[in-house]
Amino acid sequence: MENFLKIDGLTKERLLEAAQAALQQAYAPYSQIRVGAAVLADSGHIYAGSNVENSSYSLTVCAERNAIFHALAHGEKHFLALAVVTDSEQVKSPCGACRQVMAEFAPQLPVVFTNPQGTWVFNLSELLPQAFSLKADLDA
Repeated sequence: MENFLKIDGLTKERLLEAAQAALQQAYAPYSQIRVGAAVLADSGHIYAGSNVENSSYSLTVCAERNAIFHALAHGEKHFLALAVVTDSEQVKSPCGACRQVMAEFAPQLPVVFTNPQGTWVFNLSELLPQAFSLKADLDA
């Protein structure tokens, strides 16, 4: 959470607004759980993604991974914060697969999570305390 507090207010606002805008693009006809996410790269750019469901559930991709993959596709590899927004009270944090993808690139990533019940800020290490890793640091 300490790293999130170092980010200026305008950048935090832009990050949350990008996640909220991505929420509007979510494709969730099966679960009806829409999620938007935005990741802040250390370059200052913000990349957004929404969840995209498929009738074959294993092919569904979460908003958090879509945002990170969007950033990676643009050459980013270092992230400062991730915002996740949902309009569902059922969802309270990113799923395990998303947590593991986050851990690959930013083990101390601050994650801001917002649903109708409130907003929480976590460090990824709190959400995934023993992340799987074959190598401690891949700074390619």
